[in-house]
Amino acid sequence: MDPLTAFGLVAVTAMLVTYALEDRSHWFILAFAGACLLGSAYGFLQGAWPFGVLEVVWAGVAAWRWRSRAFPNARAP
Repeated sequence: MDPLTAFGLVAVTAMLVTYALEDRSHWFILAFAGACLLGSAYGFLQGAWPFGVLEVVWAGVAAWRWRSRAFPNARAP
């Protein structure tokens, strides 16, 4: 297994684990957003740019969900 493949495996595994644990704490939602960014980096590094773009979008959605859960009374910008 080459280093890029190992990086992708770690990124996708982190996404799976943090997604499964999201109901336990809002911090897992933020960790999921970070793992999505790692998955995006993997997609761009291997040349699968559509995967990289979609993972950036997922990271943004997860960050928005984290903000909503962490600060439930905050107003939207």
